[in-house]
Amino acid sequence: MNNFKPKGTPNLGLLGTTLGFFFGFAAVSLYGPTAIKFKEAMNLTPAMMGLLVAIPALSGSLLRIPFGAWVDTTGGKKPFLILMILSVIGLGGITTLLYATYPDRMQGLYGLILFLGFLSGAGIATFSVGIAQTSYWFPKHKQGFALGAYAGFGNLAPGLFSLILPFYLQSFGFISAYLAWFLFLVLGTIMYAFIGQNAFYFQLRKSGKSDAESRTQALNLGQEMFPAGNVKDSLINSAKVKNTWALVALYFTTFGGFIGLTAWFPIYWSQFHEFSLTKAGLFTALFSLTASGIRVYGGTLADKAGGEKVSLIALLAVLLASIVLSFSQSVLIGFIAVMLMAIGMGINNAAVFKLVPDYIPKAIGGAAGWIGGLGAFGGFVIPPIMGAIAGAYGNIGYAHGFFVFIVLAILNLAIIYYLIKQHRKSIEIN
Repeated sequence: MNNFKPKGTPNLGLLGTTLGFFFGFAAVSLYGPTAIKFKEAMNLTPAMMGLLVAIPALSGSLLRIPFGAWVDTTGGKKPFLILMILSVIGLGGITTLLYATYPDRMQGLYGLILFLGFLSGAGIATFSVGIAQTSYWFPKHKQGFALGAYAGFGNLAPGLFSLILPFYLQSFGFISAYLAWFLFLVLGTIMYAFIGQNAFYFQLRKSGKSDAESRTQALNLGQEMFPAGNVKDSLINSAKVKNTWALVALYFTTFGGFIGLTAWFPIYWSQFHEFSLTKAGLFTALFSLTASGIRVYGGTLADKAGGEKVSLIALLAVLLASIVLSFSQSVLIGFIAVMLMAIGMGINNAAVFKLVPDYIPKAIGGAAGWIGGLGAFGGFVIPPIMGAIAGAYGNIGYAHGFFVFIVLAILNLAIIYYLIKQHRKSIEIN
């Protein structure tokens, strides 16, 4: 007779995923503030720098799709750990490479550095895994709070790292920073291995209980949502829901934009406004911390006011900020616009994932994979485009690069209008 009793609580489950996601940002956060060092050692163009700071976002986005869907069969802990280990390998590899070759022997290593950066980005692919893992722990009426807290506190990492890193670089040096962040990532991987926990249903299934018995016992323990199939089913079922793709587009702009700008802003502030690395890092940190911190509140706001309405207001803020940044050469006005951009992006990111359990309740993992993966792909696509614009227009190009967000925000507002209209029709029918 199987007398297995599942362990953990929703809050402990949330703590585990949040810590893991926070530490997973370690590698990604290094590339933006240290891009100038790579530029000097390898004579990189603005476009090459843009690709360098964006490459971790490529794996960090694409790997979210299959690994997020995998949660619907495993509960999340196994795929989460695999991604963390891949990130450890990538960051450990580039740290070793820097000790061996920096600064005089780095010519010709650009491709290898991109590959190691790609592996390093696996740490932020944990996002979609953690989203689904957390969702299964909490009832529907607490989804906005839980997912906002998970993503908001987890996303504080790049801001805090951007704040700390410039001072660390001054005190201990460029290569030492990579070693320190590598050790930090290893510590985070170990912590998640001990703290991270799957929701009750997945623990019961792993213990050998039948699907029906596991669902019944998990229901009695308070779990409300359950997977509807395997990885393939989860991806296919969520892909068939057209609103999945609407949420992908919204997330591409604001979370992909958040990742991209966290990497790009050190370049923007240092090249366009001629800030020191320390000052550029501070201003970048303020953007990142604001976008992450406001996301916690954004989840609660979306619970109360509705995800569609909150998303609409947030994207209007992104549009206004993008217009100002595209033309302003004032540090003060630019900084105010950056803060407005951060608020809009953070709140919209929370609103999007509040809508996931409402739109795709039977394939949360698959939906989180598509939305988190293709959405975060913006973090890879956007910086090289902004770098190309900077290369084409000279110094003012660092401002004109924000044209990208004007276009994206307008497209997103059209999508939000469609979702609100659709929501009204469903209310009238019911």
